[in-house]
Amino acid sequence: MAPPGPALAAGLLFFPGLFVLARAALRRRCSEAHAVILAARLVSSVQAVMASTAGFIIASSCQHVMDDQHWLAGAYPPFAVPYFLYDVYAMFLCHRHRARVKGHEAAPAPPLRASAVAFLRREPLLVLHHVTMVLGCFPAACLWRQGKGDFFLGCLLLAELSTPCVCLGKVLVLLGLQHTALHRLNGLLLLVTFLLCRVLLFPFLYYAYGRHRGLPLLRVPGALPPGANAAAAALLAPQLYWFALICRRAWRLRGGPVGSPIGRPIGRSIGSPIGSPIGSPIESPIENPIESPIGSPIETPIGGATENPIESPIGSPIGSPIESPIENPIGSPIETPIGGATETPIGSPIENPIGDPIESPIGGATETPIGSPIGTPIESPIESPIENPIENPIESPLRAP
Repeated sequence: MAPPGPALAAGLLFFPGLFVLARAALRRRCSEAHAVILAARLVSSVQAVMASTAGFIIASSCQHVMDDQHWLAGAYPPFAVPYFLYDVYAMFLCHRHRARVKGHEAAPAPPLRASAVAFLRREPLLVLHHVTMVLGCFPAACLWRQGKGDFFLGCLLLAELSTPCVCLGKVLVLLGLQHTALHRLNGLLLLVTFLLCRVLLFPFLYYAYGRHRGLPLLRVPGALPPGANAAAAALLAPQLYWFALICRRAWRLRGGPVGSPIGRPIGRSIGSPIGSPIGSPIESPIENPIESPIGSPIETPIGGATENPIESPIGSPIGSPIESPIENPIGSPIETPIGGATETPIGSPIENPIGDPIESPIGGATETPIGSPIGTPIESPIESPIENPIENPIESPLRAP
């Protein structure tokens, strides 16, 4: 096995250097906060691809799970150890810029000590996992194995296969694309890869060792040293916790629409189709715009013509057809009939306000125009087809036009 010194030095230069270069390149296109977060996710994805590729090569090359060796098993662990130290610092920078990413660009940065305490309280499991990888897994992989079990080390490196999905999901949320089909597909891939490569990985390792020893799966823990079982349990516990979080988020998002969490945004003005998820699209509640203010002539009917379900001579505006536009404002001569059909047109315009004599019928169908004026104000009964005021019953049926 080669000494870990050169690989360790290479990792110390590679991962922080890649982060600095990526952040400098992203500063030209976005803010400092976005550049830090995107650069950190890029470095994490690169490390994950490298680790999973090395793990696949090692595991597929070892036919004997205990004795076969591959040079990557001794070279990659010391190269990857500096990444876990760098990643703690990168995640701290992301936490420090979190408020600015959420829109508080003018907010001053919190003190360094307060940010560090808040970061440790928010991500204790992440920090503990990285410290364990440096202080526990690195000595076990490079010093304590004594060249045995390269197959198992390669399988453990395959656990990083789910990390690119985690990074892509966070980037999509950062860019406001968390309600797209791409985010759903990425979440599905994360769920599958995390289950296979991080949760079911440990039962598979026990199964592979049991097959090597000729033991059933349930008897393998008893054949291993207690320290090996404790280490496996310590590595599996955070994976189960994170997998539960992934499943809970997937359950919350399982039935939501693709466009937005509550329907699609209404991005159009009144009168244009509204793409809402409630029922069918509303084509236009107001089919023709009202182009003039109140008091000016209204050049188009409101709502369009209807088929007059009320077959009565009462020319009410509800349900009766509007056969011509109202070309004049209230108080000016009306040259066209209003409401229902009449056998004779309106003989003269309504030249006076309410309370003066009205010389023509309004609305309903009559055989002859009403010749007598209405000489009483509004409070008195109107001698029209409706012969009684509202307080008295209507004695005659309404006649069809």
